Amino acid sequence: MSLSLSPSRPSLRRARVQALDALRGLALGGILVVNITQLAQMYRYDATVSGLIVDVGFHQRFFPIFSFLFGIGFALFLESARGRARRPRLVLVRRLVILAGFGIPHHLAQPGEALLPYALFGILFLLPASYLPCTAVLVLGAVGSAAALVVAGGGVLLVPGLFLLGMAAARSGLVRDVERRPGMLTGLLVAGLAIAVPLTIWYLTMPLRERFAGYGGPVAAVAGLSAAMAYTGGFLLWLRTRAGAVACRALAPLGRMALTNYVVATALVLLLIGPLGLVGSESYGVVFALAAAVIAAQAGFSVWWLGRFRYGPLEWLWRCGTWWQAVPLRAPGPGEPPEPVG
Repeated sequence: MSLSLSPSRPSLRRARVQALDALRGLALGGILVVNITQLAQMYRYDATVSGLIVDVGFHQRFFPIFSFLFGIGFALFLESARGRARRPRLVLVRRLVILAGFGIPHHLAQPGEALLPYALFGILFLLPASYLPCTAVLVLGAVGSAAALVVAGGGVLLVPGLFLLGMAAARSGLVRDVERRPGMLTGLLVAGLAIAVPLTIWYLTMPLRERFAGYGGPVAAVAGLSAAMAYTGGFLLWLRTRAGAVACRALAPLGRMALTNYVVATALVLLLIGPLGLVGSESYGVVFALAAAVIAAQAGFSVWWLGRFRYGPLEWLWRCGTWWQAVPLRAPGPGEPPEPVG
């Protein structure tokens, strides 16, 4: 198997944006909390304080971050592929088809998982949008996100709009050195809180029958997206501190191996929810403990693995299939150039 490659442009051989990898790692942790409750069929979020924390602190708060980052990654990959392949969009299609291949068996274990819809939405929305100017992508992303919030109350239909917004952010250059943009990050934090806090209070004052009947859907979705904005701004600002820099070194490898860690976490949760007595329970404190243990173990493993190899195990298989050739797995030695993005 071979693929005709042209030399990479120097501008494409840049280092990864570590802050975005760390943000992806944070999102993985938040998504894991929600996934545990869904796999264990724990739906009475109003029954305990911990359940309410899951409902208003995690639900719809982290998947928007992950979706936005996927759009960024798509745009960066296309930029890199243009310098390495004669038909870069064909490479992109192959990349998304392989992601769907990972998603199909994962969907059997966890209905409602992200890999398969991400692959399908990537083909249906991101690929056509790659032919459009950045301004058009931004407008379509904003309109699509607003429509999903108002008409469908968020959910999976919010993903295409977030994909497009992430693509527009990457193409505009906003994500480069994002941790060095304190004004923009502070704006995200303040605006997100200003919208999320009153909407969350409104949602909590609704009678339970109205929430479950769907009346709280749009309110909860807008509150969730706004909270995701605040989480993003606040977290990236925190990374600028000494403590945040330490956390970044642990979370960035977790985010770099997001595919591997996402799939493995599902397997671990399915193995443990039964012995831990979580199925159908209201033991949300155990959920937090399990999520923390899984994320800590995966963060440690990711640091160890990436100290020796370039990519996570599934990321390496994904990359080999994408480029239709075996790519080096061993970590680059001293003096060796970094791997281009994508």
